[in-house]
Amino acid sequence: MTNQADTCWTLVFSAWLVAAMATLGALFMSEIMGFAPCVLCWWQRIFMFPLVLVLALGLFPFDPKVLRYALPLATMGLLVAGFHVLLTMGIVPETLAPCRDGVPCKTLQIEWFGFVTIPLLSFFAFLVLNLLLVTAHLKTSQ
Repeated sequence: MTNQADTCWTLVFSAWLVAAMATLGALFMSEIMGFAPCVLCWWQRIFMFPLVLVLALGLFPFDPKVLRYALPLATMGLLVAGFHVLLTMGIVPETLAPCRDGVPCKTLQIEWFGFVTIPLLSFFAFLVLNLLLVTAHLKTSQ
């Protein structure tokens, strides 16, 4: 492997770690802590959970084409998570929320340090994923 390929592998591996930690965190909060996910949380899971498998399959052996499958999932997840954060902050009106039955999307089940919520954790996980994957894409394009 060249130095550039090593760097790309490290970036994709780091993205896999973020996706794995986010997936385990989501499962812990719902299955162990008993927090029921809202509709927007489910959509974020739909985009996050497959990344664990997709990124792992692209690592052994390393295939830079994994980025073309992972980036759309991470980008869509970032958009949904961003919408969810704006909704919980009151910037997006609650009438636009897709949560009609079950847990309201605006419900904050945790609030650490007065501002860290589950939607914000998801947003930052998707943001870091996107930064890592875009950086890896730029490195492979050189």
